[in-house]
Amino acid sequence: MRFASFIHDGQARIGVVEGEQVAVLPPALGDLRDVIAGGDAALQAVAAAQRGGKLPRLALERLRLLPPMQRLRRDVLCVGWNYWDHFDEGRGKREGQDVPRPQAPTFFTKSPGTVIGPRDDIAFDARVSAKWDYEAELALVIGSDGRSIRADSAMRHVWGYCLANDISQRDLQRRHGGQWLKGKSIDGTMPLGPFLVTADELDPGAVRLQCLVNGELMQDAAVAQMAFPIPELIAELSFGMTLRAGDLVITGTPAGVGNAREPQVFLRAGDTVTVRGTGLGELVNRLVDTDLYQQSSVPSMAAEHTGGAHAGQL
Repeated sequence: MRFASFIHDGQARIGVVEGEQVAVLPPALGDLRDVIAGGDAALQAVAAAQRGGKLPRLALERLRLLPPMQRLRRDVLCVGWNYWDHFDEGRGKREGQDVPRPQAPTFFTKSPGTVIGPRDDIAFDARVSAKWDYEAELALVIGSDGRSIRADSAMRHVWGYCLANDISQRDLQRRHGGQWLKGKSIDGTMPLGPFLVTADELDPGAVRLQCLVNGELMQDAAVAQMAFPIPELIAELSFGMTLRAGDLVITGTPAGVGNAREPQVFLRAGDTVTVRGTGLGELVNRLVDTDLYQQSSVPSMAAEHTGGAHAGQL
């Protein structure tokens, strides 16, 4: 099944995507976090509601889609450097923070406050960062709790998949010692969706990820190129640490990011970024000037801007 979260009659609702329509599920089923936590019984209730034939159907194109997951119980769990071509393209461009090729997955987290819908505007403020970058990623949602999960049983813990755009502020990454939380956690900057596709309907190894900026193809790679495949990511991430049903994991981005290009390419207000993946739909989001800086005492990052190309000028 393909699930969507959306606004209907002024309320957040969930539904099952049926072609160009969405079957609106009863409010008693809750949101997608409730459905995931409910396990097989919740999915059976969804299927029964569909079979009843009385669910209202809405035109998908007319809906304001929300991020599929509305209530994250903790930070987004993230994987860095999970495509070797992306790791290699950044050599010498990490401003003195280069490291050897990692022998195990690299993990970090980002704030749940970053998450926005698949058509929502991305908050942009040049004073907060002068180096806004795009990152197309496959996201997965954990379906059942587990700690120290074996790789050979890891896929049983995956409930479904969607797309994410891990918009990053490269100068903030460098400013804070090279760790990634701050440069990945600016409010309202990570589109997620457009649907959550159940694991039984998608082979992640067959997914091709692409990212376009103002219609220009910037990233294009197969998920099968991952340095550490999904079972290994889950085994390593859960090692001694419990993963919970509803946890969101983004699995890394391939080569082609703006920071690694010659000349570098960074996003600006007015740019439109599209992320798409086989069987997963697409995210289409525009960067819009937003007052994120407010009355901060931290020096404006715009003063440190060193220039660079812009998508459409390559």
